[in-house]
Amino acid sequence: MAKRRGRLTSQEARELWGRWKQGQTLSEIGAALGGRAKSSLFDALQRHGGVAPPQRARSSQHLSAQEREEISRGMVAGDSVRSIARQLGRSPSTISREIARNGGRQQYRAAAADQRAWQQAQRPKPCALAGNERLRRVVAERLQHHWSPQQIAGWLKREHQNEPAMQISHETIYRSLFIQARGLLKKELVAHLRSGRSIRRGKTSTLKGHPRGIVDAISIRERPAEAEDRAVPGHWEGDLIAGSHNTHIATLVERRSRYVILVRVENRETLTVVNALTQQILRLPEGLVATLTWDQGKEMAAHKLFTVATDVQVYFCDPRSPWQRGSNENTNGLLRQYFPKGTDLSGFTQEQLDAVADQLNTRPRKTLGYRTPAAKLAETVALTD
Repeated sequence: MAKRRGRLTSQEARELWGRWKQGQTLSEIGAALGGRAKSSLFDALQRHGGVAPPQRARSSQHLSAQEREEISRGMVAGDSVRSIARQLGRSPSTISREIARNGGRQQYRAAAADQRAWQQAQRPKPCALAGNERLRRVVAERLQHHWSPQQIAGWLKREHQNEPAMQISHETIYRSLFIQARGLLKKELVAHLRSGRSIRRGKTSTLKGHPRGIVDAISIRERPAEAEDRAVPGHWEGDLIAGSHNTHIATLVERRSRYVILVRVENRETLTVVNALTQQILRLPEGLVATLTWDQGKEMAAHKLFTVATDVQVYFCDPRSPWQRGSNENTNGLLRQYFPKGTDLSGFTQEQLDAVADQLNTRPRKTLGYRTPAAKLAETVALTD
């Protein structure tokens, strides 16, 4: 089914912003809007920097669309300006100016007049940075030194307690960065933000949307449905188990068979972890690895390099949701029998880790009907061949 593109209706736009604020992914929003393409939704969000534009309301002091229709009907009937004004309870000068600014009696059209009034009534509030070059320069300098907008706002409030003109909220800084139509802070400064995002996300979205702090991360909510029911092999879960002196071991578990792979890593730097995982994955039979689900650890910040090297898509769990990697969490618990908390893990060779994994893989598991993970995986490989 082709994805719908094109301009959003006003109702679709309201629903888009409401669901975005709730933390839904673009895929979820697109499905709710009848198959809207993610690219068109992102374009709509990016135009406003991910910040929902304020809902405009018509002032009761201004003429309504219905009143303009009455003016149009009155002129067609040949009524005078004073007569029309009396019927509407308005000043004759109000009606006279309304007719004059919209082409006079011969050209007045209610719908066109109402649209023109609505457009001209927009009065964007000037940003606090717009008329204060000194403040704008200080904010830009601090951003270049990797200060967060919240740190900048707090520091300004403390350093300039008696100078309100040199104070600004962190939200205003974010909006000045993300809403580039303002043209107040250079777009390049966005790269200094720790989040790595190009548009604003609300607090609630960090619990449900894309993982925070990992660029271009894909949420577990977008993982193929076939990975959930374990009916199809090739979907893996991964994590690091920690030891003393900042030492770690990477663990991989195949969801269908519960087959375990342990990977020695020198440290938890993302390139170190990704390279070690890549070497292990490439040793497996072709077609046995389709996806990898990880938590929000920064050790997988270079997940795109992993995907390019292995053709395996990485999905990330929600924050504080270990149950979304249930097989991996269970396995990590079993591994504590071999690697108790507080153990220095740097002393284990890859051969020793392989021996521990072999013990787990040849141990009958109740969840597999007392078959072993190794036997279950061998069956999977045979079916694949």
